[in-house]
Amino acid sequence: MLTMKDIIDDHNEIIREVSKEVTLPLNEEDKQLILKMHEFLVNSQDPEISEKYDLRPGVGIAAIQLGIPKRMCAIHLLDYDRNGNVTKVNDYALVNPKIISYTEKKSYLKDGEGCLSVNEEIQGYVPRYAKVTVKGYDVFSDQEIKIVARGFLSICLQHELDHFDGTLFYDRINKDNPFAPIENAMIID
Repeated sequence: MLTMKDIIDDHNEIIREVSKEVTLPLNEEDKQLILKMHEFLVNSQDPEISEKYDLRPGVGIAAIQLGIPKRMCAIHLLDYDRNGNVTKVNDYALVNPKIISYTEKKSYLKDGEGCLSVNEEIQGYVPRYAKVTVKGYDVFSDQEIKIVARGFLSICLQHELDHFDGTLFYDRINKDNPFAPIENAMIID
């Protein structure tokens, strides 16, 4: 089981390495790695497990955050209705995902982004595309998939794919004015 001690932080220069494409079909080691990454996300969102193992909650993780420069990431994102009931589970274990199209319209999280590899809170708006289409191999469905994502899922995917190029969310924040309005952007709560 992965814990926070397995995750490198932004003071470790490896986090800035460019990740390499992964050979398909996946070998058993890579398959187990990405499944453990997904398991970490599920555990991190479980109140009892996260408290027991001192896990910070996460919705996405990239292999480079474990010090492994491979283009693999996992997503575990739950959508809720107004009553707090889960309406949709977005579970992906992606290998070599790429953004193949996007809208010019921007979006950002109203409260900013966070990252399992960034231990301090860094405030500011992180401009992202409002809608992206991502193509990659998904371990869960054992096939090449295409994800058309809007809203929070779109932001999560872009955040994780940035890790493949050594980019952290705060690199995208306006240094002079972190809360500068982003024109015509969709604001996501």
